Amino acid sequence: MTDPQQPRPVPPPSAPGYPAPPAAPPGYPAQAPAAPVYQAPPGALSGPAGGYDAPFAPASPPRRGSGLGRVALLLALLASVVLTIVGSVLAWQVGHGIGSSTDLSSLESRVAAQDLSLLTPVRDLVLWVEITSWAATALGIWALVQGIVAIAQRRGRAPGIAAVIIAVIGPFLYAVAGYVTFVVALGLAASQS
Repeated sequence: MTDPQQPRPVPPPSAPGYPAPPAAPPGYPAQAPAAPVYQAPPGALSGPAGGYDAPFAPASPPRRGSGLGRVALLLALLASVVLTIVGSVLAWQVGHGIGSSTDLSSLESRVAAQDLSLLTPVRDLVLWVEITSWAATALGIWALVQGIVAIAQRRGRAPGIAAVIIAVIGPFLYAVAGYVTFVVALGLAASQS
């Protein structure tokens, strides 16, 4: 037995469609939709104008050498170390000269009376001590100022910092070293005579 052939099913009825717009008559171009294009009112901001550069950024300055800080460091070392050694040697000679020219009892009475004639035998050396002191002071101030400038301008910042520290410590080092060597030499020379 074979199945009898059945007819194909009928599709359900479709919903009524919208009518197609009428075609333009031949020879006429197609028109754009009728919606209006937005335009800003007169005087309104229409957006940023083109052609502007990026915001101004200052150009980085060219990298300069660290010579300023190095010179300040050399000056500070010259003032604080070299001239301290020279001043201490001169102070030793002054102390030895004063101590060998008088005994301890007369030295004590002359110092108490503020008698400056005890410096007469060593007046040249005292002058050299004073010159050394002023030279160390001038070089130390120069090193201090130049070190500060080197730090501020970033031209040898590390040597500039070292120069400032050494230049500040230098006067104390000079005074202590000179005083100690003077007193030791004075005591040694006076006790030997």
